[in-house]
Amino acid sequence: MKVGWVLLGTLLAATVQAQEPPFPQKAPIEITVLFPAGSSADVTARLLADGISKQLGAKVIVFNRPGAGGGIGYKYVASQKADGYSLVWNSNSVSTTYHSGMMPLDYRAFDAVARVLVESPVIAVHGESKWKTLVQLVADAKSRPKGITVGNSGIGSHTHISSVALFKAAGAEVVDVPFGAAQVVPSLLGGQVDAVLQLPAALSGYVKSGQVRLLASLTSARDPLLGDVPTAREQGLDVSLEAWRGIAAPKGTPKSAIATLEAAIRRTAESPDFVQACEKLGVRPAFMAAEEFGNLIAKEDAELARIMQLIGLKK
Repeated sequence: MKVGWVLLGTLLAATVQAQEPPFPQKAPIEITVLFPAGSSADVTARLLADGISKQLGAKVIVFNRPGAGGGIGYKYVASQKADGYSLVWNSNSVSTTYHSGMMPLDYRAFDAVARVLVESPVIAVHGESKWKTLVQLVADAKSRPKGITVGNSGIGSHTHISSVALFKAAGAEVVDVPFGAAQVVPSLLGGQVDAVLQLPAALSGYVKSGQVRLLASLTSARDPLLGDVPTAREQGLDVSLEAWRGIAAPKGTPKSAIATLEAAIRRTAESPDFVQACEKLGVRPAFMAAEEFGNLIAKEDAELARIMQLIGLKK
């Protein structure tokens, strides 16, 4: 009798599964963005959502769920059904937010779908600042411990960690000022901080107008989208902390759904319209397939944990 009930249960489950419409016909796909509307993360996510929608012929909706360095959005998506319809526009923050103690789950709560783009963290000052190079800024910071303020996107954020790592490598003490991402640039323009460590998408318009000057990128090689901006390494500081953004889904999402999304994202990320739009924002499309992307996240998580432990930001 017990065998019969097990068999019946198996048949019922198979019937229900067979009745499920093929992905993604059941419902709209939802992408959670971890930052407010209008932020660079939001703008690029909407570009991606539009592309996925066109590729799949399905409605793709972006929802902004900011807070706790991304923790609110990550926890929301991790709690959703693992069926491919709830996604997160993830980034290095999946590791930094976890290791800083702002959320209880780490990257293993998600399945990687695809990396989409990379960004080069930059140290920037007001266009009328006396500092023309990173070397000059660091020299001034060394001569005046805690006399220079540097804004970032929030405690435990990628830009915060990048700033702490940069000035620790320089042997200089500055005052890190964590803002919400939308407040960083206005605070620099308004003179509330002396410099900012930020991602270029938030600064590109101000750089073009001359209101903001870039002193260095925190990358292993010069970013062609930044023109002749030198790296920190070129100026004597061995710091490289490139940022990435991609798509992840709750752990256990069917591989067939991931494969469908991955293919749509690849076609979008490699399309001329998407590439041109991203370049105008100062970000570089850099598609990476699910398996390779998952390996990258795992490898980088260990490295970020080491760096955060070293600079005193790991809880």
